[in-house]
Amino acid sequence: MDATTAVLLRRIDYGDDDLILTFFTEDAGKVAVIAKHAKKSKKRFAGVLELFSVLKITCQTRRRSGLPVLQEAVLEEPFAVIRENILSTAYASYWAELISSWSEEAQPQERLYGLLVFVLDALNRQKMDSALLNLLFQMRFLDIAGLCPNLNYCCVCHTGLDSLPHHVAGFDLPRGGLRCHGCEDPEGKHVCLSRGTIKQLQWLAQGDMDRVGRLRFSPQALGEAQRFLETFVPYHLGKEPRSLKVLRQIRPAVKRPESRVMDGH
Repeated sequence: MDATTAVLLRRIDYGDDDLILTFFTEDAGKVAVIAKHAKKSKKRFAGVLELFSVLKITCQTRRRSGLPVLQEAVLEEPFAVIRENILSTAYASYWAELISSWSEEAQPQERLYGLLVFVLDALNRQKMDSALLNLLFQMRFLDIAGLCPNLNYCCVCHTGLDSLPHHVAGFDLPRGGLRCHGCEDPEGKHVCLSRGTIKQLQWLAQGDMDRVGRLRFSPQALGEAQRFLETFVPYHLGKEPRSLKVLRQIRPAVKRPESRVMDGH
């Protein structure tokens, strides 16, 4: 493998000295490699192979079957502040697990790589609220994965969002779309969303990334959006990420600054 820029998503001990590493690379998507003697080496990889860091890596593909061997790793962006904060680490772990579980091996995903680096950089510099970054990542990840929820119209009668007569709409999880009050299925799996929260989620999915930091959710809208996405994502991925369970345990214990409502348009 030629030298490529990569984010370290996962590391697993292998034997006494080695590490199995999962990288998300700029050129080749997800790749798993083995770092020989990485736990003993004080020169080649010391202090470099940390989760969520951005590195320039070079690997050698084995002639026989087996994982490529990591030859060199040069640290480009350590993103060390993330690992110093338990909540930031929980968010970054959730994003890493979503990418690792969804991505196929050696399939380039340039948009997703750019999104991951953007949110990690913003999280590390603490220039945006971590909960807002989590909403942004999930909405854009779902769009890239082809799983984006239909927040534009009722999935049954096709009435547009702005024409719905009620301020709150149901969301049909199996069908992946809104349901107006007239089309609600009382026995179906659904969650509720206010029109204001829906519009903010739409903006997160399509708005200018550089302006995301100006968007503010009220505590009520933030909680509503979190519950929706953290229900929708596992449902449509077919499993609940372990890192999401950890995030849900940690988040209530961490105090957040009060958010203000701001129109995202």
